[in-house]
Amino acid sequence: MSDAPGQVRERRRLTRARLRRYFEDRPAAHVFLEACGSAHYWGRELNSLGHSVSLLHPADVARYRDGNKTDRADAKALLEASRNEAIDPVPVKTEDQQAMAALHRIRQGYLRTRTARINAVRGHLREFGVVIPQGAHHVVRRAEATLDHGVVPDLLADVLRDLLQEVDTLTARAQRVAEHLGDLARQLPAVQYLTTVPGVGVLTATALVAFVGDVHRFRSGRDFAAYLGLTPREFSTGSVRRLGRITKRGNRYLRMLLGPRRPLRPLGRQAVTSAGRPQELGLGPPVLKGPQRGRRCFSQQARSHLLASLERRTTVHEPRGRLKPKERSEPRQRTARTIPSMANRSDRRGDVPLTCLACYRAVLNRLAPHA
Repeated sequence: MSDAPGQVRERRRLTRARLRRYFEDRPAAHVFLEACGSAHYWGRELNSLGHSVSLLHPADVARYRDGNKTDRADAKALLEASRNEAIDPVPVKTEDQQAMAALHRIRQGYLRTRTARINAVRGHLREFGVVIPQGAHHVVRRAEATLDHGVVPDLLADVLRDLLQEVDTLTARAQRVAEHLGDLARQLPAVQYLTTVPGVGVLTATALVAFVGDVHRFRSGRDFAAYLGLTPREFSTGSVRRLGRITKRGNRYLRMLLGPRRPLRPLGRQAVTSAGRPQELGLGPPVLKGPQRGRRCFSQQARSHLLASLERRTTVHEPRGRLKPKERSEPRQRTARTIPSMANRSDRRGDVPLTCLACYRAVLNRLAPHA
C-alpha cells in the first residue's frame, strides 16, 4: 500500500481466498497488477468492487526490479513502474475477449500437433523411398494409398494408420473450434463490422477483437503498426539514422493472419468510397518475367512503412510509367504509390483473399458505437 509516490506505507501478503475480502473492506483505490496469468480475471473482479485497475506488462516491470525476483521485489517494481507515464497499461479484457483468445490458442495447438504428425508420416515414409510433397491434402491421400499397397512393413503400417487417423481427428477438432468462433462472432457487433472489410474473415476479425482490445488507445496508425511489431528496428545517433528489419515485438499470431502468404501483384486503379475501401481489387497471382523473376514483391520493411503511413493514404492511383529522357525537363507530378494488399490464407473461404490495410484503420476508427 502506498499513499505517496515512491513510499510504501503498508505491506501485506494475501492469498487468493483473502484477496477479494480484503478489497471489499477497502475504499476505492488504484490497483496495479502485473499482466500475468489470471490478471484479467482479478482486474474485472476489482473493477466490480469500485476500484481502478491498471495492468502493466511484465517486461516493463522487470526493468524496475532490483536484486532477486521475489514477491516483495515485484510489488516494489510495480510501484516504481506505475510512476512512469511512458508505460502504457494493458487493457483489462472482457470475458468474451478471453474466450475468443482461448479458442484461437486451442485451435493453433491442434494445428501445430497436426503439422507434427504429418511431418512424422512424411519422414518415416521417406525412409522407404516414398516421397510425399508438403501439404495435408497430399500427405493423407498418398500415405493411405501407399499403406494399402504394402510398401512398408505391416508393423509400421499399423502405427502410421493411427497417425493418419489422429491427423483427421485434429483437423475435425480445429474445424469445430472455428465453428465456435463463428457462433461467437455473430453475437459481437464489432466482429461483424470487421468482417465487412475485403479479405477479413471470422478468424482475423475475432483475433483483432480478442488480442488488440480497445483500439482507441492507439493514437495513430504508427502506434498500431508498432503494437503489431511491424515498425523497423532503429539504431540511430545524431544525424545518422539506421533502420533495420521489423522488430517483431508484437503479437506473432496477428502478424501471421495479417501478413501475405505469397507474393501479390500491385493493385491497379481503384474505386475508393467515402470510407476509403477499394471496390475493385487486382486479384490473381503475380506474373514476374525477365529480371523481376524470382523477386519478392513486398518486404517486411515495406509493409511496416505502409502501416506507418495509413492515415496519409486515402486514394489510390495507377502508377505512372517511366518518363523518357526528353520529358524530364517538364515538372513531374507526384502520384500516390500503389498500396499492396495482404493475403489471408486462413480466411479465404467466403472472403476476397486480399486485405487492404488502409481499410483496417478505417474500420478500427469506426468501432466506437460497437465497443
